[in-house]
Amino acid sequence: MQERLQKLLAQAGYGSRRACEEFIVASRVRVNGQVATLGQKADLAVDKVTLDGKALPKSEALTLTYIALYKPRNVLSAAEGQDDRQTVRDLIPLEGHLYPVGRLDWDSEGLILMTNDGELTNKLTHPRYGHEKEYRVLVARKPDDKQMEAWRRGIVLEDGDKTAPADVSFLSSSGKGAWIRVIMGEGKKRQIREVGRMLGLPVVKIIRLRIGTLKLGSLKPRQWRHLTENEVMELKGEKVPTMEKRIARGRADRSDVNSKDRPASDRIKRNPKDRPKRPPVDRPRTAERKPNERPATADRPKRAPNDRTRTTGRTERGQSDRTRSTTKSRTSRR
Repeated sequence: MQERLQKLLAQAGYGSRRACEEFIVASRVRVNGQVATLGQKADLAVDKVTLDGKALPKSEALTLTYIALYKPRNVLSAAEGQDDRQTVRDLIPLEGHLYPVGRLDWDSEGLILMTNDGELTNKLTHPRYGHEKEYRVLVARKPDDKQMEAWRRGIVLEDGDKTAPADVSFLSSSGKGAWIRVIMGEGKKRQIREVGRMLGLPVVKIIRLRIGTLKLGSLKPRQWRHLTENEVMELKGEKVPTMEKRIARGRADRSDVNSKDRPASDRIKRNPKDRPKRPPVDRPRTAERKPNERPATADRPKRAPNDRTRTTGRTERGQSDRTRSTTKSRTSRR
């Protein structure tokens, strides 16, 4: 069966499809002795495909390898180095083609998946799949609510691209700074550092904790291990966490969190002081009257027989008190 050359190269363990396309453009790939072109197809059962003169193995002869590595700082996330700097491939003393899935910056650290499975690499790294990557980030200043909300919504970078929504949460304080957790479905070059710089939160340290369902676990810098069969199946399965699923799940939880069909233990526990407002009570309204209009006799409140006399007496006493005070003031002036 014929397949595109970049797919065959990726399956043979030479990198992702995008990286293998560069090999074809650079005229490093040949099919039956002829220089290959981008978009060309071949069948390894019939055709001889070579890269830099080395023939690709048959698909049935390729053994797939999956390794979890803790990349330390000051190590390149590359299979081959262009200078004297150490690469992640140098940390794994195994034969065969292995390349990193999910690159990390030179000064970042954490989980990297090393494999020769081109199909899985394409699934975990292509933006359209939106697989989650989780990071623990140390920033030099403590973020406020406005900065956190802007990071969650996404901001426009200097190149004009806007970052996709991310799950950002505060973890703990660290001196004048703070540790935060960032979960993203994309991975532009130095994205976390650029976002932090534009928000006024200089990034001091980045540690990647998870790629899809694969977790860093207890690995220490420079340590590595083979993935279990279950871990490989989870990465290839449909249950790999994605940002699209996370956003949809969040919307569903907000709309259904207090549904009557859900058990009482799953509903939000409200503060006892937050009592629901009582519905308004319909009370009979009295007939409207014009300004300065006295109410009808039937609407006037009934008074006791002595109320008028008592009120009149109080008024007369008040007037006599005012008269005496006025007389005293005049006498004092004289």
